[in-house]
Amino acid sequence: MVLAGLAVLGAAAGAVFLAVRPLLPAAAPVARSEVPDLAVLAPQVGRPQAAPGQAAPPDRAGPTGAPDRAGQTGAPAQAATPAQAAPAAEGPGISLTPPRLMVISRATLPERTKEDIAGLKHVEKIASFDGGAVTLSGAGLNLLAVDPAIFRAWAPKGVAGQQEVWNALLRGEVVADGEAVRRLGLVLGSHYQVDGGPRLRVAASARLGLPGVDGLVGVETGRRLGLLPGVALLVHAPRKAAGTLETGVRKLLGAGPQVVAVGTGKSDAQAPAATARPQAAGRATVGRPGSYLELYRRSAGVCPGLSWTVLAAIGQVESSHGRNNGPSSAGAQGPMQFMPATWKAYGVDGDGDGVADIWSPYDAVPSAANYLCANGAGQGGKKLEKAIWFYNHSWSYVSKVMAISEAYARTYP
Repeated sequence: MVLAGLAVLGAAAGAVFLAVRPLLPAAAPVARSEVPDLAVLAPQVGRPQAAPGQAAPPDRAGPTGAPDRAGQTGAPAQAATPAQAAPAAEGPGISLTPPRLMVISRATLPERTKEDIAGLKHVEKIASFDGGAVTLSGAGLNLLAVDPAIFRAWAPKGVAGQQEVWNALLRGEVVADGEAVRRLGLVLGSHYQVDGGPRLRVAASARLGLPGVDGLVGVETGRRLGLLPGVALLVHAPRKAAGTLETGVRKLLGAGPQVVAVGTGKSDAQAPAATARPQAAGRATVGRPGSYLELYRRSAGVCPGLSWTVLAAIGQVESSHGRNNGPSSAGAQGPMQFMPATWKAYGVDGDGDGVADIWSPYDAVPSAANYLCANGAGQGGKKLEKAIWFYNHSWSYVSKVMAISEAYARTYP
Protein backbone atom coordinates (compact mmCIF):
# COMPACT_ATOMS: atom_id res chain seq x y z
CA MET A 1 0.00 0.00 0.00
CA VAL A 2 1.15 3.46 -0.84
CA LEU A 3 0.84 4.84 2.67
CA ALA A 4 2.16 1.81 4.48
CA GLY A 5 5.48 3.46 5.22
CA LEU A 6 3.96 6.46 6.98
CA ALA A 7 4.63 6.63 10.69
CA VAL A 8 1.89 7.69 13.09
CA LEU A 9 2.99 10.14 15.71
CA GLY A 10 0.06 9.36 17.97
CA ALA A 11 -1.72 11.95 20.05
CA ALA A 12 -0.94 11.87 23.73
CA ALA A 13 -3.60 10.21 25.85
CA GLY A 14 -6.08 12.74 27.07
CA ALA A 15 -4.76 15.50 24.82
CA VAL A 16 -7.23 18.27 24.20
CA PHE A 17 -7.64 19.78 20.76
CA LEU A 18 -9.51 23.03 20.58
CA ALA A 19 -11.68 23.63 17.54
CA VAL A 20 -12.09 27.21 16.37
CA ARG A 21 -15.81 27.93 16.22
CA PRO A 22 -17.09 30.62 13.88
CA LEU A 23 -18.59 33.52 15.78
CA LEU A 24 -22.34 33.78 15.54
CA PRO A 25 -23.66 37.16 14.44
CA ALA A 26 -25.81 39.03 16.89
CA ALA A 27 -29.35 37.73 16.73
CA ALA A 28 -31.75 40.02 14.94
CA PRO A 29 -34.85 41.11 16.84
CA VAL A 30 -37.65 38.60 16.32
CA ALA A 31 -40.81 40.09 14.85
CA ARG A 32 -44.08 39.14 16.49
CA SER A 33 -45.24 37.64 13.19
CA GLU A 34 -42.40 35.13 13.44
CA VAL A 35 -43.87 33.47 16.52
CA PRO A 36 -47.47 32.68 15.55
CA ASP A 37 -49.81 30.96 18.00
CA LEU A 38 -48.86 27.33 17.51
CA ALA A 39 -51.59 26.16 19.85
CA VAL A 40 -54.28 27.09 17.33
CA LEU A 41 -52.30 26.45 14.13
CA ALA A 42 -53.41 23.07 12.79
CA PRO A 43 -51.13 21.01 10.53
CA GLN A 44 -52.45 20.53 7.01
CA VAL A 45 -51.60 17.44 4.98
CA GLY A 46 -51.31 17.34 1.22
CA ARG A 47 -49.17 18.27 -1.72
CA PRO A 48 -49.60 21.97 -2.60
CA GLN A 49 -51.77 22.69 -5.60
CA ALA A 50 -51.31 26.08 -7.22
CA ALA A 51 -54.51 27.81 -8.29
CA PRO A 52 -54.86 28.77 -11.97
CA GLY A 53 -52.65 31.75 -12.65
CA GLN A 54 -51.05 31.57 -9.23
CA ALA A 55 -47.33 32.28 -9.09
CA ALA A 56 -44.99 29.46 -8.22
CA PRO A 57 -43.83 29.33 -4.60
CA PRO A 58 -40.75 31.48 -3.96
CA ASP A 59 -37.40 29.75 -4.08
CA ARG A 60 -36.14 29.09 -0.56
CA ALA A 61 -33.43 26.60 -1.38
CA GLY A 62 -30.24 28.33 -2.40
CA PRO A 63 -26.89 26.64 -2.97
CA THR A 64 -25.00 25.08 -0.08
CA GLY A 65 -23.23 27.64 2.02
CA ALA A 66 -25.16 30.57 0.53
CA PRO A 67 -25.51 33.46 2.96
CA ASP A 68 -28.81 33.79 4.74
CA ARG A 69 -30.93 36.54 3.25
CA ALA A 70 -32.39 37.76 6.51
CA GLY A 71 -30.61 41.08 6.19
CA GLN A 72 -32.24 41.99 2.90
CA THR A 73 -35.19 44.29 2.64
CA GLY A 74 -38.38 43.32 0.87
CA ALA A 75 -39.26 39.63 0.94
CA PRO A 76 -38.95 37.74 4.24
CA ALA A 77 -35.88 35.68 4.93
CA GLN A 78 -35.66 32.46 2.96
CA ALA A 79 -33.72 29.48 4.28
CA ALA A 80 -31.82 26.73 2.56
CA THR A 81 -32.64 23.07 3.05
CA PRO A 82 -31.18 20.15 4.97
CA ALA A 83 -30.03 18.40 1.81
CA GLN A 84 -28.68 21.13 -0.08
CA ALA A 85 -27.36 18.33 -0.65
CA ALA A 86 -28.97 18.34 -4.11
CA PRO A 87 -25.91 18.74 -6.22
CA ALA A 88 -25.67 20.49 -9.52
CA ALA A 89 -23.88 18.80 -12.39
CA GLU A 90 -20.54 18.98 -10.59
CA GLY A 91 -21.70 18.95 -7.01
CA PRO A 92 -23.11 21.86 -5.03
CA GLY A 93 -21.44 24.97 -6.39
CA ILE A 94 -18.02 23.43 -7.00
CA SER A 95 -15.88 22.71 -10.05
CA LEU A 96 -14.45 19.21 -9.92
CA THR A 97 -10.68 18.91 -10.31
CA PRO A 98 -9.92 15.17 -10.45
CA PRO A 99 -6.39 14.33 -9.32
CA ARG A 100 -3.94 13.03 -11.91
CA LEU A 101 -1.12 12.40 -9.43
CA MET A 102 -0.82 11.76 -5.71
CA VAL A 103 2.45 12.48 -3.93
CA ILE A 104 3.10 10.70 -0.62
CA SER A 105 5.98 11.81 1.61
CA ARG A 106 7.36 10.44 4.89
CA ALA A 107 7.50 13.97 6.27
CA THR A 108 5.69 17.23 5.69
CA LEU A 109 6.30 18.44 2.16
CA PRO A 110 8.11 21.81 2.28
CA GLU A 111 6.18 24.78 0.96
CA ARG A 112 8.94 25.43 -1.57
CA THR A 113 8.51 21.92 -2.97
CA LYS A 114 4.77 22.40 -3.32
CA GLU A 115 5.35 25.73 -5.06
CA ASP A 116 7.76 24.07 -7.47
CA ILE A 117 5.19 21.39 -8.30
CA ALA A 118 2.48 24.02 -8.75
CA GLY A 119 4.78 25.84 -11.17
CA LEU A 120 5.28 22.85 -13.47
CA LYS A 121 3.85 22.99 -16.96
CA HIS A 122 0.24 21.72 -17.18
CA VAL A 123 -0.36 21.86 -13.40
CA GLU A 124 -3.62 23.68 -12.75
CA LYS A 125 -4.22 23.00 -9.06
CA ILE A 126 -2.66 21.28 -6.04
CA ALA A 127 -3.94 20.54 -2.54
CA SER A 128 -2.12 19.20 0.51
CA PHE A 129 -3.61 16.91 3.19
CA ASP A 130 -2.57 15.17 6.38
CA GLY A 131 -2.22 11.39 6.31
CA GLY A 132 -0.93 8.27 7.97
CA ALA A 133 -1.56 4.65 8.91
CA VAL A 134 -3.58 3.59 11.95
CA THR A 135 -4.64 0.23 13.31
CA LEU A 136 -8.39 -0.14 13.49
CA SER A 137 -9.56 -3.12 15.56
CA GLY A 138 -6.38 -4.96 14.62
CA ALA A 139 -6.41 -4.09 10.92
CA GLY A 140 -4.17 -1.52 9.23
CA LEU A 141 -5.94 1.45 7.66
CA ASN A 142 -4.38 4.25 5.59
CA LEU A 143 -6.21 7.52 6.15
CA LEU A 144 -6.22 11.05 4.81
CA ALA A 145 -7.50 13.88 7.00
CA VAL A 146 -9.37 16.39 4.86
CA ASP A 147 -11.43 19.54 5.06
CA PRO A 148 -14.64 18.69 3.14
CA ALA A 149 -14.84 22.21 1.74
CA ILE A 150 -11.47 21.66 0.05
CA PHE A 151 -11.40 17.94 -0.69
CA ARG A 152 -14.89 17.73 -2.20
CA ALA A 153 -13.62 19.13 -5.52
CA TRP A 154 -11.09 16.28 -5.71
CA ALA A 155 -13.66 13.52 -5.20
CA PRO A 156 -15.28 11.54 -8.02
CA LYS A 157 -18.46 13.15 -9.27
CA GLY A 158 -20.70 10.44 -7.83
CA VAL A 159 -19.18 11.02 -4.39
CA ALA A 160 -18.95 14.82 -4.46
CA GLY A 161 -22.73 15.06 -4.67
CA GLN A 162 -23.40 12.90 -1.61
CA GLN A 163 -23.94 15.32 1.26
CA GLU A 164 -23.96 12.61 3.92
CA VAL A 165 -20.33 11.75 3.11
CA TRP A 166 -19.22 15.28 3.99
CA ASN A 167 -21.55 15.55 6.99
CA ALA A 168 -19.98 12.37 8.35
CA LEU A 169 -16.49 13.89 8.20
CA LEU A 170 -17.68 17.04 9.96
CA ARG A 171 -19.18 14.87 12.70
CA GLY A 172 -15.81 13.20 13.29
CA GLU A 173 -16.70 9.91 11.60
CA VAL A 174 -14.90 7.78 9.01
CA VAL A 175 -15.71 7.54 5.30
CA ALA A 176 -14.15 4.28 4.14
CA ASP A 177 -13.19 3.40 0.59
CA GLY A 178 -15.49 0.73 -0.79
CA GLU A 179 -12.63 -1.70 -1.34
CA ALA A 180 -11.50 -1.31 2.28
CA VAL A 181 -15.04 -2.01 3.48
CA ARG A 182 -15.07 -5.27 1.53
CA ARG A 183 -11.52 -6.27 2.42
CA LEU A 184 -11.85 -5.63 6.13
CA GLY A 185 -15.50 -6.56 6.52
CA LEU A 186 -16.42 -3.16 7.94
CA VAL A 187 -20.07 -2.60 8.79
CA LEU A 188 -21.47 0.85 8.10
CA GLY A 189 -22.83 2.47 11.23
CA SER A 190 -20.57 0.44 13.55
CA HIS A 191 -17.91 1.80 15.88
CA TYR A 192 -14.32 0.53 15.78
CA GLN A 193 -11.49 1.02 18.24
CA VAL A 194 -8.31 2.68 17.00
CA ASP A 195 -5.31 1.16 18.76
CA GLY A 196 -4.08 3.78 21.21
CA GLY A 197 -6.78 6.21 20.10
CA PRO A 198 -10.52 6.87 20.06
CA ARG A 199 -13.43 4.75 18.91
CA LEU A 200 -14.59 5.86 15.48
CA ARG A 201 -17.85 5.30 13.66
CA VAL A 202 -17.64 4.16 10.04
CA ALA A 203 -20.53 6.17 8.67
CA ALA A 204 -20.19 5.88 4.90
CA SER A 205 -18.55 4.03 2.06
CA ALA A 206 -17.36 5.80 -1.09
CA ARG A 207 -15.23 4.99 -4.10
CA LEU A 208 -12.38 7.43 -3.49
CA GLY A 209 -10.20 6.42 -6.42
CA LEU A 210 -6.93 7.11 -4.56
CA PRO A 211 -4.52 4.14 -4.64
CA GLY A 212 -3.63 2.93 -1.15
CA VAL A 213 -6.03 5.29 0.64
CA ASP A 214 -8.50 3.28 2.73
CA GLY A 215 -10.55 6.13 4.08
CA LEU A 216 -11.07 9.74 5.02
CA VAL A 217 -11.50 11.55 8.32
CA GLY A 218 -11.97 15.21 9.13
CA VAL A 219 -9.07 17.48 10.01
CA GLU A 220 -9.75 17.50 13.76
CA THR A 221 -10.15 13.73 13.86
CA GLY A 222 -6.86 13.41 11.99
CA ARG A 223 -5.16 15.47 14.67
CA ARG A 224 -6.62 13.25 17.40
CA LEU A 225 -5.24 10.24 15.56
CA GLY A 226 -1.80 11.83 15.19
CA LEU A 227 -1.79 11.80 11.39
CA LEU A 228 1.23 13.52 9.88
CA PRO A 229 0.64 17.05 8.59
CA GLY A 230 0.94 17.80 4.90
CA VAL A 231 2.36 14.46 3.74
CA ALA A 232 -0.12 13.91 0.89
CA LEU A 233 -0.40 16.13 -2.17
CA LEU A 234 -2.95 15.87 -4.97
CA VAL A 235 -2.15 17.38 -8.36
CA HIS A 236 -4.66 18.29 -11.06
CA ALA A 237 -3.84 18.78 -14.73
CA PRO A 238 -5.54 18.01 -18.05
CA ARG A 239 -5.95 14.27 -18.55
CA LYS A 240 -3.89 14.30 -21.75
CA ALA A 241 -0.93 15.78 -19.88
CA ALA A 242 -0.87 13.15 -17.12
CA GLY A 243 2.15 11.26 -18.48
CA THR A 244 4.28 14.37 -18.98
CA LEU A 245 3.24 15.65 -15.57
CA GLU A 246 4.26 12.45 -13.79
CA THR A 247 7.71 12.58 -15.39
CA GLY A 248 8.17 16.20 -14.35
CA VAL A 249 7.08 15.62 -10.74
CA ARG A 250 9.29 12.54 -10.33
CA LYS A 251 12.28 14.47 -11.69
CA LEU A 252 11.59 17.34 -9.31
CA LEU A 253 11.18 15.18 -6.19
CA GLY A 254 13.91 12.65 -6.80
CA ALA A 255 13.93 9.30 -4.99
CA GLY A 256 12.26 10.45 -1.76
CA PRO A 257 8.48 10.84 -1.91
CA GLN A 258 6.32 8.37 -3.79
CA VAL A 259 4.51 9.60 -6.90
CA VAL A 260 1.38 7.66 -7.82
CA ALA A 261 -0.67 8.08 -10.98
CA VAL A 262 -4.35 8.37 -10.11
CA GLY A 263 -6.68 6.58 -12.53
CA THR A 264 -10.29 5.78 -11.67
CA GLY A 265 -10.76 3.11 -14.31
CA LYS A 266 -14.09 4.82 -14.99
CA SER A 267 -15.03 8.30 -15.97
CA ASP A 268 -16.05 10.56 -13.13
CA ALA A 269 -19.60 10.54 -14.48
CA GLN A 270 -19.72 6.77 -14.06
CA ALA A 271 -18.34 6.70 -10.53
CA PRO A 272 -20.87 5.02 -8.24
CA ALA A 273 -22.57 7.06 -5.57
CA ALA A 274 -21.49 6.69 -1.98
CA THR A 275 -23.54 4.79 0.57
CA ALA A 276 -24.03 5.86 4.15
CA ARG A 277 -25.65 4.68 7.34
CA PRO A 278 -27.33 7.61 9.14
CA GLN A 279 -27.14 7.63 12.90
CA ALA A 280 -30.20 6.26 14.62
CA ALA A 281 -32.50 8.50 16.61
CA GLY A 282 -35.26 7.75 19.11
CA ARG A 283 -38.83 6.57 18.55
CA ALA A 284 -40.29 8.39 15.55
CA THR A 285 -44.06 7.77 15.87
CA VAL A 286 -45.81 10.96 16.96
CA GLY A 287 -49.38 10.34 15.76
CA ARG A 288 -51.53 13.16 14.37
CA PRO A 289 -51.80 15.91 17.00
CA GLY A 290 -54.28 18.69 16.29
CA SER A 291 -51.86 21.61 16.55
CA TYR A 292 -48.33 22.42 15.48
CA LEU A 293 -47.48 23.12 19.11
CA GLU A 294 -48.21 19.54 20.11
CA LEU A 295 -46.62 18.18 16.92
CA TYR A 296 -43.33 19.94 17.65
CA ARG A 297 -43.41 18.81 21.27
CA ARG A 298 -43.97 15.17 20.39
CA SER A 299 -41.45 15.23 17.56
CA ALA A 300 -38.71 16.50 19.86
CA GLY A 301 -38.93 13.12 21.58
CA VAL A 302 -37.34 11.56 18.48
CA CYS A 303 -34.12 13.25 19.60
CA PRO A 304 -33.69 13.14 23.40
CA GLY A 305 -32.20 16.43 24.55
CA LEU A 306 -33.57 18.47 21.63
CA SER A 307 -35.99 21.28 22.56
CA TRP A 308 -39.24 21.40 20.63
CA THR A 309 -38.72 25.15 20.24
CA VAL A 310 -35.79 24.50 17.88
CA LEU A 311 -38.01 22.39 15.63
CA ALA A 312 -40.68 25.10 15.75
CA ALA A 313 -38.15 27.77 14.83
CA ILE A 314 -36.89 25.76 11.86
CA GLY A 315 -40.47 25.08 10.79
CA GLN A 316 -41.17 28.81 10.89
CA VAL A 317 -38.07 29.78 8.91
CA GLU A 318 -38.42 26.99 6.35
CA SER A 319 -42.13 27.12 5.50
CA SER A 320 -43.95 29.30 8.03
CA HIS A 321 -45.38 26.09 9.51
CA GLY A 322 -46.60 24.59 6.28
CA ARG A 323 -47.87 27.77 4.67
CA ASN A 324 -45.26 27.53 1.91
CA ASN A 325 -44.29 23.93 1.27
CA GLY A 326 -42.63 24.44 -2.09
CA PRO A 327 -41.32 22.76 -4.09
CA SER A 328 -38.51 25.24 -4.47
CA SER A 329 -36.65 25.60 -7.75
CA ALA A 330 -33.92 23.39 -6.27
CA GLY A 331 -36.47 20.68 -5.49
CA ALA A 332 -36.88 21.15 -1.72
CA GLN A 333 -40.27 19.88 -0.60
CA GLY A 334 -42.66 19.89 2.31
CA PRO A 335 -43.06 21.87 5.52
CA MET A 336 -39.49 21.18 6.64
CA GLN A 337 -38.01 21.63 3.13
CA PHE A 338 -36.18 18.35 2.58
CA MET A 339 -34.47 17.43 -0.65
CA PRO A 340 -35.70 14.01 -1.85
CA ALA A 341 -32.22 12.44 -1.56
CA THR A 342 -31.91 13.46 2.07
CA TRP A 343 -35.48 12.38 2.74
CA LYS A 344 -34.57 8.84 1.65
CA ALA A 345 -31.92 8.73 4.38
CA TYR A 346 -33.74 10.52 7.21
CA GLY A 347 -37.47 10.51 6.41
CA VAL A 348 -39.64 8.67 8.95
CA ASP A 349 -43.26 7.59 9.17
CA GLY A 350 -44.33 9.84 12.01
CA ASP A 351 -48.05 9.10 12.05
CA GLY A 352 -47.75 5.34 11.62
CA ASP A 353 -49.77 5.10 8.41
CA GLY A 354 -47.08 3.04 6.70
CA VAL A 355 -45.80 5.85 4.46
CA ALA A 356 -43.04 8.42 5.05
CA ASP A 357 -44.57 11.39 3.21
CA ILE A 358 -42.29 14.36 2.62
CA TRP A 359 -45.36 16.62 2.30
CA SER A 360 -46.98 15.58 5.58
CA PRO A 361 -46.07 17.62 8.66
CA TYR A 362 -46.71 14.50 10.77
CA ASP A 363 -43.80 12.84 8.97
CA ALA A 364 -41.67 15.87 8.07
CA VAL A 365 -41.32 17.35 11.56
CA PRO A 366 -40.11 14.15 13.28
CA SER A 367 -37.86 13.58 10.25
CA ALA A 368 -36.29 16.97 10.86
CA ALA A 369 -35.68 15.91 14.46
CA ASN A 370 -34.12 12.70 13.13
CA TYR A 371 -31.81 14.68 10.85
CA LEU A 372 -30.80 17.09 13.61
CA CYS A 373 -30.18 14.22 16.01
CA ALA A 374 -27.89 12.50 13.51
CA ASN A 375 -25.77 15.65 13.64
CA GLY A 376 -25.59 15.85 17.43
CA ALA A 377 -28.45 18.25 18.26
CA GLY A 378 -29.47 16.28 21.34
CA GLN A 379 -26.18 17.15 23.02
CA GLY A 380 -27.09 20.85 23.16
CA GLY A 381 -24.70 23.80 23.26
CA LYS A 382 -22.19 23.99 20.44
CA LYS A 383 -23.33 20.61 19.11
CA LEU A 384 -26.86 21.96 18.71
CA GLU A 385 -25.62 25.05 16.89
CA LYS A 386 -23.54 22.89 14.57
CA ALA A 387 -26.51 20.58 13.90
CA ILE A 388 -28.63 23.59 12.89
CA TRP A 389 -25.74 24.70 10.70
CA PHE A 390 -25.91 21.31 8.96
CA TYR A 391 -29.57 22.05 8.19
CA ASN A 392 -28.49 25.19 6.33
CA HIS A 393 -24.79 25.98 6.03
CA SER A 394 -25.11 29.55 7.25
CA TRP A 395 -24.25 30.87 10.69
CA SER A 396 -26.73 33.72 10.27
CA TYR A 397 -29.38 31.02 9.76
CA VAL A 398 -28.28 29.42 13.03
CA SER A 399 -28.55 32.77 14.77
CA LYS A 400 -32.04 33.36 13.38
CA VAL A 401 -33.28 29.90 14.37
CA MET A 402 -31.89 30.25 17.89
CA ALA A 403 -33.51 33.66 18.30
CA ILE A 404 -36.92 32.39 17.20
CA SER A 405 -36.48 29.31 19.40
CA GLU A 406 -35.91 31.55 22.42
CA ALA A 407 -38.98 33.58 21.49
CA TYR A 408 -41.09 30.41 21.45
CA ALA A 409 -39.67 29.41 24.82
CA ARG A 410 -40.82 32.75 26.24
CA THR A 411 -44.24 32.45 24.61
CA TYR A 412 -44.84 28.88 25.83
CA PRO A 413 -42.96 28.62 29.12
